[in-house]
This record gives sequence, structure tokens and C-alpha cells, in this order.
Amino acid sequence: MKIMFILIGCSFILAIGFLVAFIWMVKSGQIDDDYTPSVRILFDDGTLPEKKEF
Repeated sequence: MKIMFILIGCSFILAIGFLVAFIWMVKSGQIDDDYTPSVRILFDDGTLPEKKEF
């Protein structure tokens, strides 16, 4: 039964770690670009168009 408490504690620590990593990614702007992935398949040579600011 003690192992269950250890596993639950480890899972909470892991979940909190993923939450902190996600919040850090959002605040640093790593997932702001939603235009480039949709058109990346159209360009074979690796060049991408300029990002449009709306």
C-alpha cells in the first residue's frame, strides 16, 4: 500500500512539471506561430514566407 502513495506522489510531481513547462512555453512565445506550420508543406526548399502581422 505504501507504493501506491509513492506512485501517486511521483505522478503529481510529474504533472506539475509538465504544467510548469507548458506555462513557460506559452509565456516565452514558442507556440504563438499558428500560420507557418499550415503552409510549411507547400515549400520544398526550406524557405518560408514572411510572417504577416495582423
